Amino acid sequence: MSGLRLGPIVEEKPVKATVELTGKLARDLADYAAAHAKENGLSEPLPIERLIPPMLERFIATDRGFAKARR
Repeated sequence: MSGLRLGPIVEEKPVKATVELTGKLARDLADYAAAHAKENGLSEPLPIERLIPPMLERFIATDRGFAKARR
């Protein structure tokens, strides 16, 4: 694999949120979790709920339209 966009996950105090996912998205996230674990030397994949926050952070940080609107 040429490198995932999501790097190591940093622990931070969480805020609880409830999200409904499609079955396909849940399966895709599970597959991504497996690839992420392999790339980052983890013995097992992180639960998908641990992947969602950093993925959203990355998405927001790289969304040029949002950055422009935020200014």
